Amino acid sequence: MPEPGTSTRVAVLGAAGRMGSHVCDAVAGADGLDLVARLDLGDDIHALAGQADVAVDFTVPSATEANVHALIDAGVHPVVGTTGWDEPALQRVRDHLGEVSGVGALIAPNFALSAVLAMRFAAQAARYFESVEIIELHHPAKVDAPSGTAVHTAQAVAHARQGLPAAPDATETSLDGARGALVDGIPVHAVRLRGLVAHEEILLGNPGEQLTIRTDSFERSSFMPGVLLAIRTVRSRPGLTVGLDGYLDLGA
Repeated sequence: MPEPGTSTRVAVLGAAGRMGSHVCDAVAGADGLDLVARLDLGDDIHALAGQADVAVDFTVPSATEANVHALIDAGVHPVVGTTGWDEPALQRVRDHLGEVSGVGALIAPNFALSAVLAMRFAAQAARYFESVEIIELHHPAKVDAPSGTAVHTAQAVAHARQGLPAAPDATETSLDGARGALVDGIPVHAVRLRGLVAHEEILLGNPGEQLTIRTDSFERSSFMPGVLLAIRTVRSRPGLTVGLDGYLDLGA
């Protein structure tokens, strides 16, 4: 934890990107935070050792894991919004953090509070419905599909539904991809459309009823309160936390 009256020194990786530039502006305007570095492709992450306390990574899936390991080696706490993580990669970060003392890392599929709550509500509701499907909708410049948020939601829903019968589906023939991608058995459908930013619908159905949980981010500013919360919290949470809900008091 920072000493009372001192600022948390923050670096941003991917600072020239869409999200990175918003993070830089948010950090620069926030009380108790000091933006000390803006890094992009080719910049030396190891140079942050002793210069930054926390680094926010909004780069690309192909680079983010290496960035996180370099930050851990430098003694800098990573806050990661870049998607594309799978369980083996997460485990490598856990193992690395276990070799150092006091370094915390957050990898979050989404920083919008509405999205974090939607994921939690979907997991709570999933046991009470026969069918669950997920639709995620994003801008066409997004490089991964399905989104990390949708994958994280599907994994949480599947975990909550363990031991329940499979959802009914009489489909025998279909075009490739028509039923979406299966994430732990949960169908996930990805839309890429000009004009969208980041949106998700979780559809839950029973005979005669449907529950729809939807979250919409219309501007990237919607992610900034969650990013700032993560920056201010990560130093007090050693080890790896996956999902911003781990930093929120949402109960059991």
